Amino acid sequence: MGLKKLADKVVDYNERLEQGKAKKIKPAHVRKVLEKLRKNTVRLEAEIAAEDRSEKKARLKRKLRTARELVERAEWLLDQID
Repeated sequence: MGLKKLADKVVDYNERLEQGKAKKIKPAHVRKVLEKLRKNTVRLEAEIAAEDRSEKKARLKRKLRTARELVERAEWLLDQID
């Protein structure tokens, strides 16, 4: 999911929030998730560096790419709700 799709979801969330159908997202919660994602990114980078098998290394690189995308989205979301 790219940032455009995420932006659309934020618009939908804001509409639900105005209608009282959703709870407000707290920046502290986003920061907590962001911290976990960053730790996971560091762990995956270390695992990739230590791994010898190309198959597992490729799988770890895909996981790392996903983790980095999630970090980017979380940072964007934090900017939107702060």
